[in-house]
Amino acid sequence: MKKMLVTIVLVFAAMVANQESAQSQAQPAAPQQPAAQQPAAAGQPAAQPGQSAAPAGQSSAQPQQKKEIKDPAEYNAYVGAVQQTDPNAKISGLEAFLQQYPNSVMKEDALELLMVSYSQTNNAAKMADAAQRVLQVNPKNVRALTLLANNAKTQGQWADAEKYAVQGVTAVPNMQKGEGITDDAFAKQKTQLTGFLNGIAGFSALQLKDYASGAKYLRAAVDIDPNDVQNVYPLAVAYLSQTPPDNVNGLFYVARAASLAKDAAAKDQITKYGRSKYVKYHGSDQGWNELLASAAQSPTPPQGFTITQYVPPTPAEQAADLVKSKKPEEMSFAEWELILSAGRPEDADKVWSAIKGKSLQMEAQVTKASATRLEIAGSQDDIDQKRTDILLDMTGPIPARLMPKEGQTLAFEGTPVSYEPSPFVMTMNKGALLTKAAPKKAPAKKAPATRRRRPAAQ
Repeated sequence: MKKMLVTIVLVFAAMVANQESAQSQAQPAAPQQPAAQQPAAAGQPAAQPGQSAAPAGQSSAQPQQKKEIKDPAEYNAYVGAVQQTDPNAKISGLEAFLQQYPNSVMKEDALELLMVSYSQTNNAAKMADAAQRVLQVNPKNVRALTLLANNAKTQGQWADAEKYAVQGVTAVPNMQKGEGITDDAFAKQKTQLTGFLNGIAGFSALQLKDYASGAKYLRAAVDIDPNDVQNVYPLAVAYLSQTPPDNVNGLFYVARAASLAKDAAAKDQITKYGRSKYVKYHGSDQGWNELLASAAQSPTPPQGFTITQYVPPTPAEQAADLVKSKKPEEMSFAEWELILSAGRPEDADKVWSAIKGKSLQMEAQVTKASATRLEIAGSQDDIDQKRTDILLDMTGPIPARLMPKEGQTLAFEGTPVSYEPSPFVMTMNKGALLTKAAPKKAPAKKAPATRRRRPAAQ
């Protein structure tokens, strides 16, 4: 982006040099008519006072009426200002000209030169003021819109930066070609401006969290220059931040940005960000290195490019996998809870048949206690939520000295007699407190999602 800005500023600054070159060709007795951007072509006679001259170096494929200064005093004032070699002297001359001739036919040209001259003196505030004055004369002046957009971006004024940049993109197709500029050179200049302005508009929209607009403008900029990492990486972020995210395009361009980054720290940061997003979407890093290699060779996603999204198993699928891989007696209470509450009927029946009526020894946390019944949280998730998932009916009243307190972890024995699947609660009877024997079941987190083999990136 910085390199592009330098190019754009040099293009604008060329107006000043070309203006001086044009004026140097004039004869004292017959001074040349000013042109704001481009000098007369080699061997071409200089324009005379009262003759027409190309407006601010502009002409188009369709000929337009040229500007001319008919008043010699006005003409001399204009020429005297633009031929100053010192930027500050040029600024003084142009300001004086504009004050003396506020309705001059060359007003827009003079303001453009003033805008560029202020830019050359690094006076951003005055440059922006001159650009605003240009827009009062011509709201579609691309040079003024470009400098205002970049100035607003530099100052973090994102809404203004986006506004001026979008206006500039819209105005570029109607720019007029300067005298002496070849069609190819003019087309290249317009393409550069379009990419530069789209980059500003997209980055500004991204800062405003308008991710859809950010992706739209940044993609236009990247299509023009696919090797500018300062547009490629924000484009990836915009795609991945949308709701819903465009993961396929986003992951391609974040891999592309990683391949373009020259700074080692930046490359590492982009790669880590991209990999984390890839794993989240794809389910594993399988295919990530291949995507990095592919994006390094291709500036845009290849035709038919896609990345398979990982879809986690449903609770019922997790329950079925557990039943296939473990015997009910080997499962934790949390795994029983998952199967009995979310499993298919045949899986729930298999587990319940194995544990119903069997004396179990467990360790869990009390949520509420009375002499004849304890309410208990048996799984770690329910312990964290302080939610009862076991009702334990005691064989006899609990002595006061042994009465457990709420939140206390205790070992107990009980026999499952029934359960409710949702919200899950298992009822046990023949309850007894254990003081010496090690529990057979300890609280556990809910069963993790069973990982299935991840498909590779296509």
